[in-house]
Amino acid sequence: MIILGIETSCDDTGIAIVEVAPTKVGVVFDILSNTISSQIKVHQKYGGIVPNLAAREHLRNIEPCLKQAFKQAKVKPEQIDLIAATIGPGLIPSLLIGVHFAKTLAYKWQKPIVGINHIEAHILAILLKNKKIKFPAIALVVSGGHTQLILMSDIGKYKILGETRDDAAGECFDKVAKLLGLGYPGGPEISKQAEECKKSNIDLPRPMINHKNYDFSFSGLKTAVLYKTKKQKVNIPEMAKETQQAIIDVLISKTIKAAKEYKAKTIILSGGVAANEELRNQLNVKCKLLNVNFLVPTKNLCTDNGTMIAVAGYFNKSTKNVKANANLRIGQ
Repeated sequence: MIILGIETSCDDTGIAIVEVAPTKVGVVFDILSNTISSQIKVHQKYGGIVPNLAAREHLRNIEPCLKQAFKQAKVKPEQIDLIAATIGPGLIPSLLIGVHFAKTLAYKWQKPIVGINHIEAHILAILLKNKKIKFPAIALVVSGGHTQLILMSDIGKYKILGETRDDAAGECFDKVAKLLGLGYPGGPEISKQAEECKKSNIDLPRPMINHKNYDFSFSGLKTAVLYKTKKQKVNIPEMAKETQQAIIDVLISKTIKAAKEYKAKTIILSGGVAANEELRNQLNVKCKLLNVNFLVPTKNLCTDNGTMIAVAGYFNKSTKNVKANANLRIGQ
């Protein structure tokens, strides 16, 4: 089975072609092509994503991406068995470009089309290097737009345990980076600066770390950085290191707490922020101490891409309701 995956939920145009082969020990996914057109340079001067600009860039990039994907995969449209497209959550102008493009291809080629939840696709990206997940699993999805802790009893069976009440973790990285005069996107910039510092003498809050629920809040952390930078000149590597550690501490604390409560056999880390080396390493150590499996995608598949959409497409057979929904919830 060959699946075409189309991703346009935010600012990356991602198109991939994946061949799927079920085996006795699990499903094997072979990435035939994975093309991504980034918009970082377009949005850098604004310090964040401008939705209408993002949609315009998707419109410009999506067809060249498709051509490149087919060229790289060395397959023809008639060999495609299924088209999978992100329908949400995300920016509605961006989502509409991808959904309409996918529907046009489905009509033109007479192929079935399925709508994919972007968050589920991030989680299922771990199946590209792990054939099976031991359930129950706790999935921590962290990106620029989302921070969610999800209980997973099986593929397709999800319950949101908690999520951010304001800024997502990735958004916090971006805003703090801007306060410190660093580039966009903020996550890699903060991480790079943090590596320059062995020990930080700055003390920042860990918002909601001791709350009984599994919700997150990162706006207070950003505000704390703002006050400190206004009060005095700060050492940028020290501030970056403490900011990164504050975010990591909260994410890991909530995840481990959920894993204990729900007797998880697996902890999954996914989303763009999952590419953060410190977060990966520290959560891995905690998982070993708890004796649970730790699964995380390769770094190049943590950020938005068409491959994860194609993988999720294999597990989503319903061709109904392929409509863009900016506020789509996992499990809906």
